[in-house]
Amino acid sequence: MLYAGFMSAALPPFPESQEPLDAPQLLEVGSAPDEPCLRADAARNRARLLEAAARLIAEHGAAGVTMEAVAAAAGVGKGTVFRRFGDRTGLLSALLDHSAKKLQADFLGGPPPLGPGAPPAERLRAFGVAVLYRSAEQLDLQLAAQPEPTRRFAHPSYRALHTHVTVLLRQILPDADCDLLARTLMAYLDPALINHLTRQCGMPLERLEKGWTDLVARVTRTEA
Repeated sequence: MLYAGFMSAALPPFPESQEPLDAPQLLEVGSAPDEPCLRADAARNRARLLEAAARLIAEHGAAGVTMEAVAAAAGVGKGTVFRRFGDRTGLLSALLDHSAKKLQADFLGGPPPLGPGAPPAERLRAFGVAVLYRSAEQLDLQLAAQPEPTRRFAHPSYRALHTHVTVLLRQILPDADCDLLARTLMAYLDPALINHLTRQCGMPLERLEKGWTDLVARVTRTEA
């Protein structure tokens, strides 16, 4: 599933007497807890199916990807695709897994300002910019793979990114309701909103980046 490497369990609030945990302790890269290690042949089949799906998206867009088309492009039976990914959303979600893990690796252990080593406000600005540009590059795929509204905010992908933003906010604004504030900031990075602003309203991505930087500055401003 999308962002399969993120921990799916709900994370409790930090105790008032405890410093916020660093993000690497909250999130982990790897297979989801309920996904067994694949046999070598199964792993090869999965990689071949994902490669075929990626080719179809490059040629026809996300709307042109069906389970039948992927099976035909990969030279396997349709049942193999369904057994591996469950449904079309599962297939599209799996395609995003690599870049999702790359983003996670960058903000957990990559160079600053996105990774550790920069002040939390700088990391928060860099995080939003990284998400904006990643979403713009994969917008059709992200929209097609997005969970339906009743499950979107409970999905591990959303909770993982929300947790990272919450950690940074608690380092900047320890007395604020950082859980709720993080959700407000995450709404700015929603793929559906990015689609609306860039494609329907014609806003350049640079304007969204500037807006994110301004939003973070206003939200994280503290009294002297």
